Amino acid sequence: MTIQVKAPENPTEIDADAFLPTEFGNFRIRVTVDEDGHEHSLVYVGDLDKEDSPLIRIHSECLTGDAFGSMKCDCGPQLQESLKQIQEEGCGAVVYLRQEGRGIGLHSKIQAYALQDHGYDTLDANLALGLPADARTYEIAASMLKEVGVNSVRMMTNNPLKVKGLEENGIKVEFRLPHMSGVSVQNIDYLRTKNNRMGHMIELQ
Repeated sequence: MTIQVKAPENPTEIDADAFLPTEFGNFRIRVTVDEDGHEHSLVYVGDLDKEDSPLIRIHSECLTGDAFGSMKCDCGPQLQESLKQIQEEGCGAVVYLRQEGRGIGLHSKIQAYALQDHGYDTLDANLALGLPADARTYEIAASMLKEVGVNSVRMMTNNPLKVKGLEENGIKVEFRLPHMSGVSVQNIDYLRTKNNRMGHMIELQ
């Protein structure tokens, strides 16, 4: 038997919030456009507004790691592990921000990669290009969470700036969970730089 679904009378009024089946389970995806026209996503499961401090991951876009499986960083494995953990939890969200290359953009990020080919670490490569070590801000992440009724979270991150960024924008971080995944020979120096020079809380053996 075919189930007939009635089309909406005015499709242009439909919210950008839809079902998203993935290899990690079924989610919903919600899109928010910021004042600069950047499109950010909330990939979530469960009733976030009814959960006390749901499990959250703020993930900055990384085309090379998320889409192409680059082993220069740990971004792809971190994204996958966070989706898996949130699905197992039954309620939570990944806030996926369009902040490629810690906010410097893809073109500049690949320029920084080129300098890394010549021995620069990830921090010095950005600085040599006249760019900030980390250009990201988290107002939009806090706004997206508030839009769905979240004011308090448990947060998967090794980056204290993400915790600070949420709390400065009205989201209480009840608990920080270390988020280690994808460590390899190819990215160990990258992780050491984040740990030793950028204040990340990473336990490297």
